Amino acid sequence: MSREASQKSLWLFVSDCEGPISKNDNAFELTAHIIPDGGSFFALVSKYDDVLADVVQKLGYKAGDTLRLILPFLKAYGATNKGIKKFSAQNVLLVPGAKHTLTFVKQLMASFIVSTSYEQYISSLCELIGFPFKNCYCTHLNLDKYDISAKEIERLQQLQKEIAALPMIEIPKNACSVSDFSHRDQETVERLDTIFWKELPKMTSGKMLTEVNPVGGTEKARAVKEIVERMNCSLDRVMYVGDSITDAPALKLVRENGGFAVSFNGNGYSVRESDVAVLSRDTTVTSVLAEAFSKHGKDGVFKLVEDWNPSGLKNNGVSPELCKRMSMVFSDGFPQMEQVTERNVERLKKESSIFRKTVRGEAIGQLG
Repeated sequence: MSREASQKSLWLFVSDCEGPISKNDNAFELTAHIIPDGGSFFALVSKYDDVLADVVQKLGYKAGDTLRLILPFLKAYGATNKGIKKFSAQNVLLVPGAKHTLTFVKQLMASFIVSTSYEQYISSLCELIGFPFKNCYCTHLNLDKYDISAKEIERLQQLQKEIAALPMIEIPKNACSVSDFSHRDQETVERLDTIFWKELPKMTSGKMLTEVNPVGGTEKARAVKEIVERMNCSLDRVMYVGDSITDAPALKLVRENGGFAVSFNGNGYSVRESDVAVLSRDTTVTSVLAEAFSKHGKDGVFKLVEDWNPSGLKNNGVSPELCKRMSMVFSDGFPQMEQVTERNVERLKKESSIFRKTVRGEAIGQLG
């Protein structure tokens, strides 16, 4: 490893993509574009994903596996590698400031993206913002290698319509098992269990459920460990930025090992595993936190968070460049940021989830 790479590896910046960098939920948008009533279909499968990952904790299942559950249905409605790539390239929507933030942070630390998204979307985003694809971990997908019969396509389309028509599952607070759900929702989960784990595995397209491995949940934590080893670093020198249930294991890993875990416009799953919760319409806040972390470590970041106001930026050594950018970007009001504690975690989960919907839209904002 070169001296420059060795110096950069002293501190590592790792970020999820959708949420902290882009406003997209590419899989949701793709499904809504290709499949009739695809938005309702995806929303229910995504909620089912939350049930399996967080409540049931199904063996061999992880948060983000929605991206394998939907694949037989995407294939049944004509999705191809080329079509996914074209749609993704035409619909990348960045969070304001994202390109500047990644350019700025790359000068401070070795930087990586760890995303559950399909590689067709991540490669499109990298081409747009000039980020090295080699520094990305994402879900490998070759949909074209699967050939399914006309009869199977017909059955998949029937099942998709049935799923889209099922009532949305509501997960009770502190639910420990599906038996804590309403009778209606128990029936919905039971029906989805039958479709995904009994009927689909008997189909040719069922191979997608075992052969495609989304980079979500525990896979994101594994990716962080691989990056740390690859860069000859340690977890206490990692800053991880996430926003959803798929980031929770990576956020927890980093936080519990002395690194800096940030929820950026996150839902409750990400807030509860983070050191700091950020509510912002622009990513410049991420730049400020990354600079503070690379200069002063985690304790220095917490001092900045305690003094989080325009004058506090200068008081805590934030560079003139970022102070100026913050004043320009947030001239109409300073963004919210707080350290997550046992006393405020429930409030922050609620506030962040509400704010998330204003930034990414109601449909995407409510996804796990």
